Amino acid sequence: MNEVRILTNTAKLQGNFAFRKFFGGVEPFLKEKFHKYKTMTDTIAAVSTPYGKGGIAVIRISGDEAIDVAGRVFRPASGASLSEIEGGRIVYGSICAPAEGGFGKQIDDGMAAVLRAPRSYTGEDTVELSCHGGILLTEQVLSAVIAAGARPAEAGEFTRRAFVAGKLSLTEAEAVINLIDARSEEALKLARSHTAGRLTAKLSEFYESLRTLLSTAYVFADYPDEDLTDLSPDEMIASLEALQGEMQALSDTYYVGHAVSEGVSTVIVGRPNTGKSSILNRLLCRDRAIVSSIAGTTRDTIEETVQVGRVTLRLTDTAGLRDSDDPIEQIGVERSLAALSAAELVLAVFDAASAPTEEDRELLARLADHAAPKIALLNKSDLGAVGEIGLPDGLFDAVCSVSAQTGEGMDGLRQVIEGLFVAGEIDYDSTAILANARQKGALDRAIAGVEAALGALRSGFTPDVAGVDLEEAMAALSEADGRAVSADIVDAIFHRFCVGK
Repeated sequence: MNEVRILTNTAKLQGNFAFRKFFGGVEPFLKEKFHKYKTMTDTIAAVSTPYGKGGIAVIRISGDEAIDVAGRVFRPASGASLSEIEGGRIVYGSICAPAEGGFGKQIDDGMAAVLRAPRSYTGEDTVELSCHGGILLTEQVLSAVIAAGARPAEAGEFTRRAFVAGKLSLTEAEAVINLIDARSEEALKLARSHTAGRLTAKLSEFYESLRTLLSTAYVFADYPDEDLTDLSPDEMIASLEALQGEMQALSDTYYVGHAVSEGVSTVIVGRPNTGKSSILNRLLCRDRAIVSSIAGTTRDTIEETVQVGRVTLRLTDTAGLRDSDDPIEQIGVERSLAALSAAELVLAVFDAASAPTEEDRELLARLADHAAPKIALLNKSDLGAVGEIGLPDGLFDAVCSVSAQTGEGMDGLRQVIEGLFVAGEIDYDSTAILANARQKGALDRAIAGVEAALGALRSGFTPDVAGVDLEEAMAALSEADGRAVSADIVDAIFHRFCVGK
């Protein structure tokens, strides 16, 4: 299979060297790929503070005409025109409805912060109007700004413009929404690390290393009879092996980053009446699920998100696994099995105060083929153990004795869960960590490209044959940090943003 790939690469080289597109810089690509965004010269506006009552509200205006638009609704108390205000200044004045030849009725008094391109978040001229934070008042100020020539911003459009302008990489832009959505201090630290450019810098480091090696490969292709290359094939192999190790180490951080940022898909399973819903309530520290002594009380899956130490769990409580003639209960069991198959962590609950049943044994058989980490919870420890549950050796990553009724053992369970995903302290100031599946997928494709290039060189082929695989590795890294990424992916990322950011 590797020989087929190498022959394919050789055929690609016989035409022209498409690799040179990697040496033209990021900006030409962005201009081409995001032409529809770069040609947007309209001015946008949105409320950038949460909807509702508050001390102040901020209306952000950005675009080529931002200062002119804001100048039609904001009258500085000094009597100067807003267009005369230097960038980086904040002035006090009146916010008015726009009127032909001047200002209309005053809406409020407030402040205007003037930020001139390129020294703004979006890289465009930007004005931020601060008014009193009433719901109706804020709506009237935004309506006045739109009447003055702006259009309502789309979700995430300010940050999208910052990305297109080169103010942010794609990983940094993703970190912005992670900052906003952070539910734990650990998630906040990770998001701050990304906004500071830690991950972007590491990906760029890989990219530049590949570019250097690719240059060597194609010097050989252009001048095969002259000794102009910087590295011998053996030296290229050594460099690629070292680079592959570094890239793999970064890929492995996804296990931690995903648990901290996105959250681990976790399912609570077991036969009816083992206390699954009580376990859910204990983890949430509130009564979310109905609990009763009647087997089969939970008929459908219940989904919640909770912080367990430094780890985020996306919890799913399931209906008890058993055969039933009740069609509604059977639907719940089918949904439980579907949730189990997709889980990244399994909390299997057993009744330690009763003898194991056939349903328990069937669950153990199902879990035998499940690759995700698994924790066995021996619940009802407060009632005393009746006998051995009979857990197979090596099936579970941990076994915890707990009481959902009294809370006994729950702190230990939380420590076990955290330890499965985050071990030791993490220095976010110096460590690059992947935070989502998109980043990991792109990096893993880059690693595959490096491995293919190594295969070509180890097989005795000349460096130019390996060059095509290195091109693919560079293209994958370009997707990771946004140098080269489809508009559909960008749309999907910024769809998560709120309007005004």
